[in-house]
Amino acid sequence: MGRILAIDYGRKRTGLAVTDPLRITAQPLETIPTHTLTDWLTGYFAHEQVDTVVLGYPRQMSGEESESMNYIRPFISQFKKQFPERQLVMYDERFTSVLAHQAMLTGGMKKKQRQDKAVVDKIAACIILEDYLEYQSQSLNF
Repeated sequence: MGRILAIDYGRKRTGLAVTDPLRITAQPLETIPTHTLTDWLTGYFAHEQVDTVVLGYPRQMSGEESESMNYIRPFISQFKKQFPERQLVMYDERFTSVLAHQAMLTGGMKKKQRQDKAVVDKIAACIILEDYLEYQSQSLNF
């Protein structure tokens, strides 16, 4: 069983988080320029066993897709062609940036660190992954 990798996809930056090998905990990994994402994934998959990739699914409060999907769809198509052996799961990412800011405040991060959008992006990816893991554990209990 491989790790689960989470992606908080953005136009400029993409936040990444990953589980431990047993899929118990989620840790922020890094934030990279979005245009380098496919190359980064190729390198990461060469060194780490990853079975599932959870991609933040941007939705509006009504539940409808947000306009961000217009630039995420090409990535999804490219991912499925380039990495067909990996499962790609779309997971609701509403409120993750707000929760990331709250986590940073609660964790006592200084104002300058909280203003670093790269930190927010990887924490948001971690929150997406934690929520997904919680959802998976609840699904197994029914």
